[in-house]
Amino acid sequence: MTRKLDWGGPDAPPPPKHPYRDSALLYLAMASVILVVAWLTGGDMARAIAFAAVAFVGATGWSWWRWHERLEQAKRRGQ
Repeated sequence: MTRKLDWGGPDAPPPPKHPYRDSALLYLAMASVILVVAWLTGGDMARAIAFAAVAFVGATGWSWWRWHERLEQAKRRGQ
């Protein structure tokens, strides 16, 4: 277990209303940018789709895991 410094400052801002959905939409937009750049530059679209899919799944999974931890921690603190 790790300890974090508490400087007595204001609490962290509240989480967004839909953190899981918002994360998925953000990473979907980023994956779309990868596809658009590949298309505009004449790149290999199959490779770009594979890369965008891996990036989307990895980033969304990481983000959802972190949101889950954050929300559970807030629940344990009674917020």
